[in-house]
Formats: sequence, structure tokens, C-alpha cells
Amino acid sequence: MTQFTELMAGAQLSEDWMQGRTTYGGLTAALCVEAARRGVSDLPPLRSAQFAFIGPAAGTLSTKVEVLRRGKSALFVSVDLSGEAGLATRATLSYGVARSSKIAYANLAMPKVARAGECEPFFFGDRPLVRFQEHFESRLAGGTRPMSGAAVPEYLIWFRHRDENARSGIVPLIALADAPPPSAMAMFLQAAPISTMTWSLDVLVDAPETDDGWWLVKSAAENAHAGYSAQAMTVWNAQGEAVIAARQTVAIFL
Repeated sequence: MTQFTELMAGAQLSEDWMQGRTTYGGLTAALCVEAARRGVSDLPPLRSAQFAFIGPAAGTLSTKVEVLRRGKSALFVSVDLSGEAGLATRATLSYGVARSSKIAYANLAMPKVARAGECEPFFFGDRPLVRFQEHFESRLAGGTRPMSGAAVPEYLIWFRHRDENARSGIVPLIALADAPPPSAMAMFLQAAPISTMTWSLDVLVDAPETDDGWWLVKSAAENAHAGYSAQAMTVWNAQGEAVIAARQTVAIFL
């Protein structure tokens, strides 16, 4: 297995990061953010990101980074990630310096759950559904599991990178935040293909950090119809602070 930090250092992409015929979506998103980090000077904190997974990210991957606009406080960057079949992922990244403000509000309280070390494995027998999930430790904190025929399609999972050097920083966190199977799969009774189409996320703090690498991820399908599912996702650190709020559109072939 190729460790996450090895990939970020320029190692060749390996099969253990694949999801079917494409690279795992969370990794391609992380590669886009890493490309912007390397290609653009004086980046403020990342505030928001939109990813369109247009085609398979396979073979030799390349990125094209473009600054769309740099203002006094905000910076917009586009990143195109391409594979052997052409454009694979298009990212629009929004960065912004912190400003003093009279407005402070939070309405994403973390559910009361047991600590990660007190929870059982998320996957049955701790065997992931697809290979890339072997790069993460996962523990069931609430909700249900994929392919359990659940009436309420919702997961609540503790995740962390197995790579101890990838347990802090926004780039590893983005790679981890997409690790849960689509929440609509909780309603499945058998395996069936799925494909993430778009993923948008807001980063709620300047520099997300947690204890021992553990992040609590909630993923809940809000609507599934005509072969597509819309889901909401939230990530908290071990201290109960919400650090990412996200939405995702998933194609379902069942």
C-alpha cells in the first residue's frame, strides 16, 4: 500500500487508492487542493471548495492550476485534474483571510457519541467495501451500515488515516472526509455501482485539528430519486467542534 504522505510527495498512484476504474474521489479532491497549495503563493485559509467528478482519474495524472481572482481578502483558484481519458476532476477553491466580525453563530453541535476507541468497527468484520478504505481506520459511532436495508440512510463514523503522518492538515482531512460509502447505500440489500458526481464543502475553521487523528463524520441521504441521491455531510473534531459542512450528489445504479 502507498501511504497518503508518499503520494503527496510525488509517489506513483497505486491500485490500492482506486475505486473501480477511477481514483478515489476524496484523493482526487485532495490532490487538487495540494496542487493549489504548491502552485499559488500566499494562500489564505481554505474556506470553500466545489469538486465536479467529470470522468475517471486513472493512469498518469496531471493538474492545471489557475488563479481566477485575487482580492484584498479573497482568492479564487481553479484546478483541473486530468488522467489518461482526459479531464477527470474540476475544482473551484475559495480562500479567505480571517476578518474581525461582530457576528458569531454555530448550529452544528456534535451528537453525543462514544469515543472512537470505545466503538466497534464500522465495516462488517472491519473489512472495507473497496480497497482505498484500507487506508483509514473506521469505527461505528451511530446510525447504520451500508447494505443493511436501513429505513433511515445515515452514518455516524469515526475516521482517521492509518498513515500517522497524515493526521493533521486540510489536505489529508479532505481525503478522509469523502471516505464513507454514500449514505443511500444503507438502504441497499446487495452491492450495486455508485458514482459521486459533485461534492461541495465549506471549511468552518481556519486550521482544522483534532486529537489522535480521529474525526467524526456524519453522512445522511436527504433524498434519493430517479437514480440520484443528495446527501449532507458534517465533520467534527474529537473536541466536538464542527470543521466541515458538505453536500454531495451521487449517481446510483440500482
